[in-house]
Amino acid sequence: MMEKKQERIQARVDDNVAEGTYSNLLNVIFSQAEFILDFGRLVPGKREVKIVSRIITSPMHLKRFVKILEDNIKQYEDKFGSIKDFDKKEDGERIGF
Repeated sequence: MMEKKQERIQARVDDNVAEGTYSNLLNVIFSQAEFILDFGRLVPGKREVKIVSRIITSPMHLKRFVKILEDNIKQYEDKFGSIKDFDKKEDGERIGF
């Protein structure tokens, strides 16, 4: 049986993308064929969310993306400790914007 050799994929990040965009809100819309992820920024005191990025992907790719995020969150928590749920205080009261 022949073994398949995996090729390495090199990612190139343009300078304007490498700077990153801050997001503190995510809205998800989906159909049978795709998921649309709208990343936004909510500024305290304002009633309008600015959408800063939109990602459109297939359900299969999104499921794999979620698995990769879960794996990385576990690695992060193993290294730095548990990530607290910022939506709730210790007594269960909601906090945030």
